[in-house]
Amino acid sequence: MNCPCCSGKSYEECCQPYHTEEKHAPTAEALMRSRFSAFAIPNGVYLMETTLPGKRKLHNKEDLQEWGEINQWTKLEIVKTPALNQVEFKAYYIDEEGNPQIHHEFSIFQKMHDRWYYVSGEFLD
Repeated sequence: MNCPCCSGKSYEECCQPYHTEEKHAPTAEALMRSRFSAFAIPNGVYLMETTLPGKRKLHNKEDLQEWGEINQWTKLEIVKTPALNQVEFKAYYIDEEGNPQIHHEFSIFQKMHDRWYYVSGEFLD
């Protein structure tokens, strides 16, 4: 199957090794792509594990899993990566009522112990 992150690669050679913990995402953008795929699959456990440990109390694995399940994730567009730890993206999806939506976010990531983690995001338009 094509990887949900729209890399043009198969899931097996793109995000799956991150989801199965065979390896860790080498860049903030790769982590962002793997997190989008984790919403599309869905994989709430991976989403929590790739959130910076100090920020996990602000999230809930069940809610992340449910948001992945109730929406149909159709496309990821990387708008720009202005710095090594920043990614602006648009996540396209169909909500539970069948309406097309765009989640536009500027995200901050942090590398800790040779792993990238999601820290926070600012919603745009």
